[in-house]
Amino acid sequence: MSKRKILLRKEQRQYIPDLQREVTIAKELFYYLANTEQDAQTPLGVIPKKQLKKKAGSTVTSSRGKDFTLIDPNFIDDLKHIKRLPQTLPLKDLGIIVTTTGVNKDSTVIDAGAGSGFVACYLAHLCKKVITYDVNDKHLAVVKDNVAFLGLKNITVKKGSIYEKIPEKNADLVILDVPEPQNAVATAANALTVGGYVVAYTIHATQLQNFVNAVLKDKRFLLVKNCELMERLWKVEGQMVRPKITPLGHSGFLTFARRIC
Repeated sequence: MSKRKILLRKEQRQYIPDLQREVTIAKELFYYLANTEQDAQTPLGVIPKKQLKKKAGSTVTSSRGKDFTLIDPNFIDDLKHIKRLPQTLPLKDLGIIVTTTGVNKDSTVIDAGAGSGFVACYLAHLCKKVITYDVNDKHLAVVKDNVAFLGLKNITVKKGSIYEKIPEKNADLVILDVPEPQNAVATAANALTVGGYVVAYTIHATQLQNFVNAVLKDKRFLLVKNCELMERLWKVEGQMVRPKITPLGHSGFLTFARRIC
């Protein structure tokens, strides 16, 4: 049984006659518990660790009489709670990387730079093997902690500059989340199998431009596409349907290129 759990308290709504409509009287609450060997402390009271041993779907009650539903976390729940460094690719961008490149359980992926290991860990959950590079010792230490937290066995963490050399061969995907990805076009090509992809994640338009120009000069690559992925959430309340106020807009540009020879 996992030592991690999720406590969920659903949104509470009530019909108010004077307003002639339902209103939210208590927001949905979601608590991730990394350790169920101790009592859970929440703003709505304490839940004894004995209650946390119940099976998923059970109701547990806090010391203040508030009920929660107990859920077992999945991999994405755990991934969202690893140690994070400032910049991380959002899941929406990781999704389009997977669907465009087609990586799967037989794929080998090279990831640079590692950052907190968010990308490497996500892809290791799907792929056969991931090798992740970074030049920063602090970043590498965080990655190793996160890999251990998630219990992943198919990630190799390396210190090194992929601008200079990538010793691995026949990779199916190389992801470049580095300041100057144009300087890694040649080393990425050498590491990829024919048919494999290089994907650059860039924040600024000038980075995007420099990488695309470098790819177009290397005859081993076919430029597939440049894109950014927008995500807009919608709110539905009875007969009211509208976009939520804050959209998840620009996070970065994604450039896909495929080695063809």
